[in-house]
Amino acid sequence: MNTPAPAPTCGIMLVLLSLLALLPTTTAQKNDIDIYSLTVDSKVSSRFAHTVVTSRVVNRADTLQEVTFQMELPKKAFITNFSMIIDGVTYPGNIKDKAAAQEQYAKAVARGESAGLVKATGRKLEQFQVSVSVAPAAKVTFELVYEELLKRHLGVYELLLRVRPQQLVKHLQMDIHIFEPQGISFLETESTFLTNELASALTTSRNETKAHIQFKPTLSQQQKSPEQEDTVVDGNFIVRYDVNRTLSGGSIQIENGYFVHYFAPEGLPTIPKNVIFVIDKSGSMHGKKIQQTREALIKILDDLSPIDKFNLVSFSGVATQWMPSLMPASGENVEKARSYASDIQARGATNIDSAMLMAVQLLDEANRKEQLPAGSVSLIILLTDGDPTVGETNPKKIQKNVQDAIGGQYNLFCLGFGFDVSYAFLEKLALDNGGLARRIYEDSDSAVQLQDFYQEVANPLLTAVAFKYPSNAVEEVTQDNFHLLFKGSEMVVAGKLRDQSPDVLSAKVSGQLLMQNITFQTEAGVAEQEKEFRSPKYIFHGFMERLWAYLTIQQLLEQIVSASDAEKQALEARALGLSLNYSFVTPLTSMVVTKPEGQEESQVAEKPVEDGTSADALFTTRGGFRGQAGVAGFFPKLGAPGPLHHHHHYSPVLYDVTSDLRLSSFPMPVLESPARSGPHGRFHDVDSGIKEITTTAPPLAPIQAPPVILPLPGQSVDHLCVDIKHSQGPMNLLSDPDQGVEVTGQYEMEKAQFSWIEVTFKNLQLQVHASPEHVVVIRNRRSSVYKWKETLFSVMPGLKMTMDKAGLLLLSSPGRVTIGLLFWDGPGQGLRLLLRDTDRFSSHVSGTLGQFYQDVLWVPRAAADDCKRTLRVQGRDHSATRKLKLDYQEEAPGTEISCWSVEL
Repeated sequence: MNTPAPAPTCGIMLVLLSLLALLPTTTAQKNDIDIYSLTVDSKVSSRFAHTVVTSRVVNRADTLQEVTFQMELPKKAFITNFSMIIDGVTYPGNIKDKAAAQEQYAKAVARGESAGLVKATGRKLEQFQVSVSVAPAAKVTFELVYEELLKRHLGVYELLLRVRPQQLVKHLQMDIHIFEPQGISFLETESTFLTNELASALTTSRNETKAHIQFKPTLSQQQKSPEQEDTVVDGNFIVRYDVNRTLSGGSIQIENGYFVHYFAPEGLPTIPKNVIFVIDKSGSMHGKKIQQTREALIKILDDLSPIDKFNLVSFSGVATQWMPSLMPASGENVEKARSYASDIQARGATNIDSAMLMAVQLLDEANRKEQLPAGSVSLIILLTDGDPTVGETNPKKIQKNVQDAIGGQYNLFCLGFGFDVSYAFLEKLALDNGGLARRIYEDSDSAVQLQDFYQEVANPLLTAVAFKYPSNAVEEVTQDNFHLLFKGSEMVVAGKLRDQSPDVLSAKVSGQLLMQNITFQTEAGVAEQEKEFRSPKYIFHGFMERLWAYLTIQQLLEQIVSASDAEKQALEARALGLSLNYSFVTPLTSMVVTKPEGQEESQVAEKPVEDGTSADALFTTRGGFRGQAGVAGFFPKLGAPGPLHHHHHYSPVLYDVTSDLRLSSFPMPVLESPARSGPHGRFHDVDSGIKEITTTAPPLAPIQAPPVILPLPGQSVDHLCVDIKHSQGPMNLLSDPDQGVEVTGQYEMEKAQFSWIEVTFKNLQLQVHASPEHVVVIRNRRSSVYKWKETLFSVMPGLKMTMDKAGLLLLSSPGRVTIGLLFWDGPGQGLRLLLRDTDRFSSHVSGTLGQFYQDVLWVPRAAADDCKRTLRVQGRDHSATRKLKLDYQEEAPGTEISCWSVEL
């Protein structure tokens, strides 16, 4: 594209001033409590994660100091060990049943000793915390061990670690070893604290069955800046992966006399489903809740398959149905349902019983009339935010009414919106009827949470799944019968090999697929499997027995929820016995940590449970903490990537405006390069002389950032500012089939801003949907939500995603155009699109913005007007006017630039 030399800005004189910012300097006082070593070692052996966190601390003060060890771990994990070594003396945590722990706790209080604490923190994490007083120059070593079985969710396993030392650490190291005999099919990492500067501290190596991820930053890499002693290492580190699988009976793995059987066959067709959405529209749903519910429901309806049938039941004091019977999910019916859903308003009381019975009646009626497809699966999805207030309000009676009505024919899934609903009530309601319960957290991404849950159950693959093993080969097998297998999930069965078991363990897995019985067979050589797990040093040996115990306890705890009073006692006794035998902190056990005599507080570590109270209400302190002298912590969680740090620079600009404000008053000098390029493509001001200005003028309207700034091909100084004046519906902003990328957006003329922008990478099957509230990344039906200005560093096959503290999200990959998304909060705020490396566009690029990257030329000037030119794009002429705009590629409030402005 032929571009003119940068033209002078007309009618306005731009004067750049130097600015000496006198910033107060703060010298960080040396922390008396020095964490000189913090290590995390996580060994994932066949999905079972064994994580050891070790923190070494020294008191460098000349007085007694309190040290707090703080760690966040996944809610599904069980703590298995905790110890403190103080001056060479080990103080272990003792796991006991709750009654015995309470007795020991009371004695510890009397002696002034103390124990640990656990509380729920957020959606996925629990926090473990212990404080201890440390003498001058004394050293303390904290060690926490926890274990969990990684659950496959929408096609991936996720290991979440939370890193938060809160100070620079001389030896900070994290090692994650993964061993999967089936073979690792893909691996990605994500962090909320990594930056491009920290990226070299992260190394990943892998072969077919093993992966090693290490994070080992130096002291200088941990620093926010050379002048600051604060650490940038503060946030989540997540590893996601999946394994190779085929259309088979799954994978049987054997170690140390125990086996585990993983079953998630590939290539099965989806079974048609009949789904009834039961939506609470009572007064408590008013406002954002009902708005997000409508938004989610509309998108879920769009995801229905044409082979599905569906209906909607909404309820407040009374229940109403959208249609008198289930409807095929045709385009016409889905559109009508969307219209109905968009008009749902929140008001009135809550009658859960009536709504649920109406939903069951709709399915019963369709069954009687043989209107449901043969072999289809019937699901009821209930969403409510509160307890019943009218009709039948006794929770136990509602549970019985629903269970009697369903009679084992349908599967019920319950979603509790917020913390005002009794989660225990919904959990039992779901488990009694072959489903599960899930809490939906009140946040900007509540609609995404609802859609994400629906994706989990959207594609049933098998019903009535049963695992069978030779009776002379195995014993103490975990649950081996399941209602439904959904796409992206996995069934897990574990057990113990008998002493005289055969040399080969065989298994049959049977189920129903579209009214047909289907059977898979698989087998594994015992000696061969034992050898495979015996030799590697990077796995936690003896893990499979602990995996079996973990899975058995989790299933027993689930059975307790829906068991009768007579059954509960036996289930609890078995779960308690296993918890004690394998040293797991579960809802039935507690851990007491004794400490040196003479220390004052006393606490006890117990496993929080999900119920109707807030997370904070689950946490009771039995003794107050003195002020923390230091935190020795590393918080594991399954989650996201890290920041690109930028310093905020202002480019001060003054305007000398003559009394004649017409643009033709006088020419403006050419702006060669008003700024120098800063890190990551941001721009930083340059010093220039201060020019005294004497002329005054009326204030001008504030300069706005344009909707889009495009770098002009072939040069780095000039820009094209695009003002959108005509827009109806979603716009195809750019599309390049050779790059496999497409960018669309919705521009609101009234607000003069984009309501959303979506980037689709077709080869990666990945979408990035940006709205003013947050960014949603959708890959293989799985959604991840990131708030603006929450730092992110994600490396996945074929794409790197980063977000800095200014909220700039960059999507880059080798040899491709880099696409940036930003929620700009300066003048003319709103979503913005950025493009870099535009020379990589192919000759097939197209779209409202893509057109400017092919067949473009500047028409020779017809008159000596330096402020107006004609831009010919694919044979069509556009008037381009030289104007001052705010560059949103700078951090707010931005820097004024002179650019060619084009209206579309």
